[in-house]
Amino acid sequence: MDHPLFDLIDARISQAQREGAFDNLAGAGKPLPHEADPENALLSRLVKESGGVPEFVILSRELERLRGELRDTGDRTRRSEIMKEMSMMDAKIDLAKKAFR
Repeated sequence: MDHPLFDLIDARISQAQREGAFDNLAGAGKPLPHEADPENALLSRLVKESGGVPEFVILSRELERLRGELRDTGDRTRRSEIMKEMSMMDAKIDLAKKAFR
């Protein structure tokens, strides 16, 4: 079953074509750019344009924060906890990078 707006959308597109709205568009007649992940290309572009970052970037920033905390901490117990967190963070970053590809 078609959505009720399909007819309206088709009518508007047809009208725009008749009026030449699609004539002389930038890139007309040229092939589309290659996309490594065509199924998610639009989603990836929208996330990028809206300022979103991949998960591994967020995790990498957290790892940098932990490194700074490790440098500034003299408490042996806390240093041990931080190093465990950093080790887990490295594993999470690897998984997130694989998922991103």
